[in-house]
Amino acid sequence: MRLLESRKDHSAFAFEHSEEYQQTQHKFLAAVESMEPNNIVVLLQSSPYHVDSLLQLSDACRFQEDQETARDLVERALYSMECAFHSLFSLTSGTCRLDYRRPENRSFYLALYKQMSFLEKRGCPRTALEYCKLILSLEPDEDPLCMLLLIDHLALRARSYEYLIRLFEEWEAHRNLSQLPNFAFSVPLAYFLLSQQADLSEQEVSSAREEACVRIQQALTMFPGVLMPLLEYCSVRPDATVATHHFFGPNAEISQPPALIQLVSLYLGRSHFLWKEPATMSWLEENVHRVLQAVDAGDPAVEACESRRKVLYQRAPRNIHRHVVLSEIKEAVAALPPDVTTQSVLGFDPLPPLDTIYSYVRPEAQPCQPWKHHRPLLPLTAAQLHRGGGATGGRGARGSAPPGPEQTDAGRAGHDGQLPLPRPGGAARGAP
Repeated sequence: MRLLESRKDHSAFAFEHSEEYQQTQHKFLAAVESMEPNNIVVLLQSSPYHVDSLLQLSDACRFQEDQETARDLVERALYSMECAFHSLFSLTSGTCRLDYRRPENRSFYLALYKQMSFLEKRGCPRTALEYCKLILSLEPDEDPLCMLLLIDHLALRARSYEYLIRLFEEWEAHRNLSQLPNFAFSVPLAYFLLSQQADLSEQEVSSAREEACVRIQQALTMFPGVLMPLLEYCSVRPDATVATHHFFGPNAEISQPPALIQLVSLYLGRSHFLWKEPATMSWLEENVHRVLQAVDAGDPAVEACESRRKVLYQRAPRNIHRHVVLSEIKEAVAALPPDVTTQSVLGFDPLPPLDTIYSYVRPEAQPCQPWKHHRPLLPLTAAQLHRGGGATGGRGARGSAPPGPEQTDAGRAGHDGQLPLPRPGGAARGAP
């Protein structure tokens, strides 16, 4: 790793590959093109700390339900990259940046994301939340893995209600978090759950409850298509007034723009179980009826929200598609547009940025083909996955130019008014 740039508020770093590691990377790409996972096992026998091979093989083990081996491979990849850290690079300062456009840096993002996913599944949401914060801190403006679509979920699971509320209050002005369905519904839920805590004063409880009611009504008005699928997920039948009302009826879900369907599917697939508590459902029902009263009274906010939905959510940026692919939530993946589902999606580098900065190229590079995760692996032995050997210098990168659709990352290109998350002002980004 080397230091690219040092400023008053942050420092930019980048992983580098030695010539030997570059040759290993070329062999890895050839192994991926062969679509034979066992070729990667053979490569790891000679290069046991090649990062991309470890991450790719981890996916294969996970799909074959060998979770222990999958976790071990990801931890080995993280250890390999940790050994290459610059002396000034700090995971806890929040001021160190890694440009996702550089292929050498992407492996670190993906390894952190996979480790975070394992932690969440093992029932460690608070630790997973810290990993989520770390990934977001590496590029908070561009957010290449779109961690803002996940951080609210982990904060609620970790019962870090105050943190979620503070994040929303501090970032809403420049990131428009309320335009994301996950924040629109998670923040009022955080206020409501906070009001249920026994150590609060009566005034604090009343204030939190009032804020929760105001914000959930705003969320239901802005995203009416969330209610019915949420009740279905929770196995709750709405009363006749709600079920027959046009505002929350079938048309509310069908008429949603394409990008909004993806965001709603992602949120419900991931967080619906947080709403199953009887007290939460009772509070939601109370506010649904208040929203219907406002709709019947001709509240102008209803029409304003409908106009915003039609304008803001026509297409999702590339980093949201990348997040959906990594999340592996079936409902959200099914909602991806054809230009994403019909292209090659590489497990070790899903949907790379179109403005990738290459530090070296692969000799006579050929377009990589997707690795078929469902292709069976031959039985792995302890000798094949031995822990010995040293890391060849450098960290995971790719040398071939990846294909991709025309969308760009949210924040990377100028905001075109088609989706929330406008990039805040700042210095222009360019190749060092």
